[in-house]
Amino acid sequence: MPGSSRGRRGTKVPRRGWRSRLIRALLFLLGLVFALCIAALGYELSLPSVGSAPARVAAIVRSHGGKMGSLPLPTKLAEAEVAVEDEHFYSNALVNIFDGAARAALTALHTNGDPGGSTIAQQLAKQLYPSGSGFGGTLEQVGLGLKLSLSYSKPRILEMYLNAIYYGNGYWGYLNAARGYFGVDPDRLNWAEASMLAGLPQAPSDYDPIVHFSLAKQRQRQVLDQLVANRILTAAQADDAYRTPLPLRP
Repeated sequence: MPGSSRGRRGTKVPRRGWRSRLIRALLFLLGLVFALCIAALGYELSLPSVGSAPARVAAIVRSHGGKMGSLPLPTKLAEAEVAVEDEHFYSNALVNIFDGAARAALTALHTNGDPGGSTIAQQLAKQLYPSGSGFGGTLEQVGLGLKLSLSYSKPRILEMYLNAIYYGNGYWGYLNAARGYFGVDPDRLNWAEASMLAGLPQAPSDYDPIVHFSLAKQRQRQVLDQLVANRILTAAQADDAYRTPLPLRP
């Protein structure tokens, strides 16, 4: 009997040890998460205020002799831009930022150039608040993108982004691009024109529809395919848009 009692006690000791190690590990992880949250909050507070964002956008447009577009945004162009640039744009701000940060950080760790894969808020931050290159620059864009997402509504962020970006051929902002390329106001763009414009900001010179029309059409196809993937257009509607002639103004 004494031997069996020791045997039972012997089986219980490892269990108590296992539970103790598990509790210590969980406490360590909770402490680590808490420390990371405090560090992230401190970094976020150290970044510049984004209250000047609208004024910075206006300054960009004015400096290039353009005119500002305003809310409400043209539906087709807004849908096309979100589809190709940031399909999770309308998700929760933290989810959207985490998704873009993960993609941008992974790319930045392997390249020295523009990391790409950023959210619209991060791209707007990069345009308005120039930062360094590499992982450090990407981290700052993520932080400023989060600040923008928490400070402005989704339509306002998209409006600032569409006004601040370059569409090639000297056209800064979507209002000037729509009028410059097609001679119409943005709210009169059809799907063919909207999808063409939405594809230009990624590489305005490479996809210049005046000089490199075939490359611009390939990019337009990518935009249309993403609109289909997001269930904004049917495959048939996308094909019709792709075949629609573009009244480009030289």
